[in-house]
Amino acid sequence: MGLDKILAISGKPGLYELKTQTRTGFLAESLLDGKRLSVSLRHNVSVLSEIAIYTLSEEIPLREVFQKIFEKENGEKAISHKASKEELENYFSEVLPDYDEERVYASDIKKVIQWYNILQSKGLTDFSEQEEVSDDTETKEDK
Repeated sequence: MGLDKILAISGKPGLYELKTQTRTGFLAESLLDGKRLSVSLRHNVSVLSEIAIYTLSEEIPLREVFQKIFEKENGEKAISHKASKEELENYFSEVLPDYDEERVYASDIKKVIQWYNILQSKGLTDFSEQEEVSDDTETKEDK
């Protein structure tokens, strides 16, 4: 499963897997506890494959940031997202040395690390680009 099926839902903890579309929104399953949730179109939902992190020169897709964390940690968990602001910023600057410190807040770093740890704990560590698959999926969903 690629990041195009993993969602972050505003106001809800953790990450969710997109299961199916419904008449009024979609059905998602929590990666934390496996509970299913009906999500309406009024919720603020972000697909992880669409998120990028600001650097001083460009925006880096979240999957590339996850891959850098994966390589740094040799496939193991990253530091805790509950670490101090200073520890989180130091860790993130090791992973992505040229991240834009003015536009990437400590809360953003905390989310990225928490999301990485959730994905790693579920064995979802294939952060390679899957454009062909996601294009097919979008075409089917749009019909």
